[in-house]
Amino acid sequence: MYRNKINWIIWPLFVLTAVFSAWGFKQTADDNGVLNTVNVFREGAAGFAAASLEMEQAMHNLDAAQPHSVTQARDALRKCRLQYKRIEFFLDYFFFSSSLVYNRPAKTEIDEPYMEYQAPAGLQQMAVLLYDKDPVSHKKALLEEAAVISASATDLPALLYQFHTTDKAIMESIRIELVRLYANGITGYDAPELKSGIAETCQSLQTIQSVLQPWIGTSSPENIPVKNFLTRCIQYLQQHPDFDTFNRLEFLSAYALPLQEQLSKLIVALQLDQHTRSALNYNAKNLFSKDALNPAAFPDSNPATFAMKALGQQLFFEKALSGNNTRSCATCHQPEKYFSDGIKTSIAFDGKSNVRRNAPSLYYAGFQYAQFWDGRAGSLSKQIAQVISNPEEMNGVHAVVISRLRDSVRYQQAFHNAFPEQSLAPSATITMPHLAAAIAAYLYTLAPMSSAMDDYFAGNKQAMTPAQINGFNLFMGKAQCATCHFAPLFNGLTPPFYQFTEFENLGMPANDDLLHPQADKDAGRFEFFPIDFYKRAFKTPTVRNSAMTAPYMHNGVFKDLEKVMEFYNAGGGNGLGMEDPYQTLSPAKLGLNPAEIKDVIAFLHALTDRPVATHD
Repeated sequence: MYRNKINWIIWPLFVLTAVFSAWGFKQTADDNGVLNTVNVFREGAAGFAAASLEMEQAMHNLDAAQPHSVTQARDALRKCRLQYKRIEFFLDYFFFSSSLVYNRPAKTEIDEPYMEYQAPAGLQQMAVLLYDKDPVSHKKALLEEAAVISASATDLPALLYQFHTTDKAIMESIRIELVRLYANGITGYDAPELKSGIAETCQSLQTIQSVLQPWIGTSSPENIPVKNFLTRCIQYLQQHPDFDTFNRLEFLSAYALPLQEQLSKLIVALQLDQHTRSALNYNAKNLFSKDALNPAAFPDSNPATFAMKALGQQLFFEKALSGNNTRSCATCHQPEKYFSDGIKTSIAFDGKSNVRRNAPSLYYAGFQYAQFWDGRAGSLSKQIAQVISNPEEMNGVHAVVISRLRDSVRYQQAFHNAFPEQSLAPSATITMPHLAAAIAAYLYTLAPMSSAMDDYFAGNKQAMTPAQINGFNLFMGKAQCATCHFAPLFNGLTPPFYQFTEFENLGMPANDDLLHPQADKDAGRFEFFPIDFYKRAFKTPTVRNSAMTAPYMHNGVFKDLEKVMEFYNAGGGNGLGMEDPYQTLSPAKLGLNPAEIKDVIAFLHALTDRPVATHD
């Protein structure tokens, strides 16, 4: 009877899609791939609708007296997710709001600045519930989720009514999908409990193969490399399906990144280049290139001249910016310590007490949409202005600081050189906005991407040790590090668009005794946005150069990377037995053995950049 229900649903799907085709599609000579892409979506939507109905039935069958019913429900979820991957690239690019019904992250998300809540929902939330200690106890919630998904899936063809697009848009959607697969898919970001990321990535690439047929169906110098690398990627994924042992470094360097490079060349050759979204630099060679992200997409990203950066560097070490002429930015962000200070929390302005939070490294600081641990500043320049005036940090009065600098002939000339467009006297160019903008321009230069890992991806296969290579694969897979510290900067910039900075509640304790953890009283982002879901949430920093910037976490409570890994391996605070209802980190234990932990730490050392040139 249930199979008849599926047939009853699927037959109208094909009828509807045929009707919508008659209404909406007129392929022109300039858009050779549109109709094919729409047909690929139709077929995928039909498969997803059928799989969602089967999944709904599996949730109906959940029974505590029949343990195999849980296994069947999990298998049905895996199948449904695979079918969803056939249409994900299309929905996320052309109908992003609609896609949120199906694959939203399994945590409450807040749409700032409107403060609209998005509760956990969809396939990811179902995976969390099905892998809870007692999945059957969540049967009602699972049924509700499955019902919403199946009902929405049957209506997917309606999205095509009067739908119009272009070959350029299709190519951009594929560009973005490749980045999603490399940064999220193979890491298991969507459903770490299922460990289905490798199979799902394979399914997505097979869909891309179908979408590209109008351009790679015949052989030409431009498309042969794309066709070959796409086939090799799919074959490699099929031949190495195990999530925990998958060699991500080999897959990326030998197959996936070359595919990305060749696709870019094909797009240029076909004159189908367009850039309507994302902070990605489409002219970069691949996701792990030094220029993979476009600085112009981030705050304070106005083109900076050499004079502006040089001025910013001078100001970074300038003690006249402080209230007593004894402190500079470099006091707490010391270049020789990778722009951190090596202590738990920095010494305050009075020289006796300490500020509340650890001084993080400033490497890659510009590539975020929120500054400070709690994200209260929306740009580097705003952060700089606040730090200068903060009584505990530099205790400088803006007007006094500017007056001091205006008394300096050297700074008059430096500011005038940095901001020559101002038709003002040299001293008049010395303003707090210019001062902050100059330091921000300097901080943007602190993004060298010169680590051993970067050298490896640039072609030097001897740059990383076997332990570091294994550590990379663990970091990007079993250890789940890359599901919060996203490639390529390994910070909270969320792929594939890199237009949002994540905040996470790890359940951090106030002490480093993980057998007797004590609750940390720092409310984090909640102090800036008083929303319960932001309680104890902090910005996800980069782990590049983390081997050089101990101690760790917002409170500096962990003195070494071994303690950090012990904490994560235990499942964060809740995994240790603390009870934080707003912890966003999964409390599930990672199951890493001592050798694996050692290799992850070895990889973190492979993320250490060669120090940038500085002066004081």
